Amino acid sequence: MTLDEVFKVRVGVEAPRTTGKTPGGELRVIAFTDGEFEGSGLRGRLLPGGTDWQCIRDDGSLEIRARYMLETDDGETIQVVSEGLRTASPEVLARLAAGEPVPSDEYYFRTFIRLASGAPRLKHFNDRLYVGVGEREAERVQITVYALP
Repeated sequence: MTLDEVFKVRVGVEAPRTTGKTPGGELRVIAFTDGEFEGSGLRGRLLPGGTDWQCIRDDGSLEIRARYMLETDDGETIQVVSEGLRTASPEVLARLAAGEPVPSDEYYFRTFIRLASGAPRLKHFNDRLYVGVGEREAERVQITVYALP
């Protein structure tokens, strides 16, 4: 199976707000500050209001649930709903948590993505499933979005 790259999204993130340790893990919310996307003839920006709700498991892995909106340079909007997992060895997770640069091949960061749009040119997004491959930087996240055939 070959996956087709749809676009790359780069998202700026605020510092996490956390509940602290709960019986289900540490819960935290990370607001998105800014961002842009490009690919498949599309370009645009991240709209204000996106967030990533995370649960840090006892092993340090993150369960990810993100919702945000993109706007193309032509004014078309795309809803993004993403759910996934970021995991690695305890040493690599500690480096990521400290904001250190870590090569993406040292950790697993994958998401299942649904896209939705009412724009006529983008309605095909409503009828496909997508996967994302993530890379974490100190204050940004990059997700490469691929369409499942």
